[in-house]
Amino acid sequence: MDFNKIRKFCRVFRIIIGLALIMTGVIQLGAMNGAAWFFLGFAPLIAGIVNFCPLCIISKKCDLPK
Repeated sequence: MDFNKIRKFCRVFRIIIGLALIMTGVIQLGAMNGAAWFFLGFAPLIAGIVNFCPLCIISKKCDLPK
């Protein structure tokens, strides 16, 4: 099992979700929870960019087909 690879769809999906959460945080910066959304967006964004997800290792649901 190659731990440094996630499915291509998952990778794109994580980048889009990460950017959406960061944008939500930027839009709501005046609100109390704006900073939380901003920082929460970095986890999926980084996972998508570096092509590595620690949750995939734990759950074993993101394995690439052999």
